[in-house]
Amino acid sequence: MDSQTIGFMSAIELAELIRTKKISPVEYMRDLLSRITDLEPKLNAFAYLAADRAMDDAKKAEAALMSGAPIGRLHGVPVTIKDLAITKDMPTQHGSRIYAGDQPDEDAPIVARLQDEGAILLGKTTVSEMGWTGVSRSPLTGITSNPWKLGYSAGASSAGAGAAAAAGYGPLHQGSDGAGSIRMPSHFCGVFGLKPSFGRVPNYPVPVGDLTSHIGPMTRTVADAALMLEVMAGPHFLDYTSLEAGPANYLARLRDGVKGRRIAYSPDLGVARVDPEVAELVKAAVARFTELGAIVEEVATPWAKDGPELIRFFWSAHFSRLGRYLPEWEAEMDPGLVACIRHAESVSVVRYQEMRLRKMAYVANIHRWFQDWDFLLTPSASVAAFPAEQLMPSHWQTHPWDWITWAEFTHPFNMSWNPAASVPCGYTPAGLPVGLQIVGKRFDDLGVLQASAAFEQLQRWADKRPRL
Repeated sequence: MDSQTIGFMSAIELAELIRTKKISPVEYMRDLLSRITDLEPKLNAFAYLAADRAMDDAKKAEAALMSGAPIGRLHGVPVTIKDLAITKDMPTQHGSRIYAGDQPDEDAPIVARLQDEGAILLGKTTVSEMGWTGVSRSPLTGITSNPWKLGYSAGASSAGAGAAAAAGYGPLHQGSDGAGSIRMPSHFCGVFGLKPSFGRVPNYPVPVGDLTSHIGPMTRTVADAALMLEVMAGPHFLDYTSLEAGPANYLARLRDGVKGRRIAYSPDLGVARVDPEVAELVKAAVARFTELGAIVEEVATPWAKDGPELIRFFWSAHFSRLGRYLPEWEAEMDPGLVACIRHAESVSVVRYQEMRLRKMAYVANIHRWFQDWDFLLTPSASVAAFPAEQLMPSHWQTHPWDWITWAEFTHPFNMSWNPAASVPCGYTPAGLPVGLQIVGKRFDDLGVLQASAAFEQLQRWADKRPRL
């Protein structure tokens, strides 16, 4: 089996081939690392590639297999970790020169859970500085290229995870999402990404940002994401926000479909500008849900009108915590991040609390609206990939830090904690991927996975690969 075929193999298939001794973890890892080494100068998806450790772990996995020792669901399967999640054996640098070489002394819960099931850590994937923007570059690691067009944005902040999934760097990639950072890279890179309900996957250290950051899987298939979510999900004593319930059996119930489910569609949430080539592909994808037996209706979303003002206020206000670094590090930081920090310098505690009251009412209105619908379909983002050195596409108005103008669809569900996925739904005339966002009621992660899997059966994407 050649390295390209191996690189695009699903986690479920790979785990079964390893378990039945039809493929060697060592040989697989050797071929995969060869592929990564060949492509990384072009893509730059890794902030830290732990090649020697991965090979050592593959040898241990093979020895355990041959000795008949108990093995986990992901035995010998490679996984990448985003460079915002702490890892005790690899640096966690947040895409910033401020944290260059920083070495935590413990693992995030998700890292331990993946390893406990036998997964092998390949390394840490690139992020925008401190996860602040949707563009795939940082002062520490430079540009991470979109595999579908080199030099173009892979999305962010889970940029490296999206690029790695699309490029065949193995099947499983962990992302996190504070305003769209799983769904945007999935949209730009033509892969599947799920932001679960808030608290479904434990997040430690618990991030600031008024509890909007979610951890989830980024994969090439919905089934792989379901399996990865099963492994990562469940309560953890170090995350006081984690849900009490353990993970459902997502994988076994994935094929239940969406027949009879009520699906709302909004092309713009009433507030967003959308490029025509994106809008056309999303509209066509929405129509396919009627083929699946769902009841689909284009509807208004009156709750959405307050979203743009709220996200801009809180995005800047929450990053203002980094203002303490400016006296020493400003010249070494992303200028857009600096502008975002400075935008909120004069925000008072009283003003922040007033805006939180508005946010809570906004969130309540979202959940009230969802009482009439099982799912909401929208574009995942307003634009396809554009040059990664830019904060905005050339045909959009520039701004010192407000990249959110092309990403109005994702942030509402970080505030409301609903599960939301981006599924690939087509390609622009230039060959760039576009994603459809599927949002479910809070706690209905299974439903979002089922809707995504149903669409995947009609309009498969995993066999489509960038030419690298």
